[in-house]
Amino acid sequence: VCKYVAVELKSAFEETGKTKEVIDTKYGFLDGKGSAVQDIRLIEVTENICKRLLDYNLHKERSGSNRFAKGMSETFETLHNLVHKGVKVVMDIPYELWNETSAEVADLKKQ
Repeated sequence: VCKYVAVELKSAFEETGKTKEVIDTKYGFLDGKGSAVQDIRLIEVTENICKRLLDYNLHKERSGSNRFAKGMSETFETLHNLVHKGVKVVMDIPYELWNETSAEVADLKKQ
């Protein structure tokens, strides 16, 4: 969980750091002397971390912490391709739920 929170924090700071916008609120969140822009970026980034974790999927074909990654797993990509070719695929979960957040990813977000 810590790995993915750190990855998403870094990514979010890189995204929000690209703006040239200046925010002057005369407000220092941390010690009254800090940069208002940095403080607001910190608040904005941390508020969205949990939502960003829902972009991950479980890749059961991988091991360790690499089991979580963004994008569709190879297994589900293959299954989707088979369905689109007209092959009847029978699984324990209905087709409509294939792209829903998995229990493992929901638990990652919860943690």
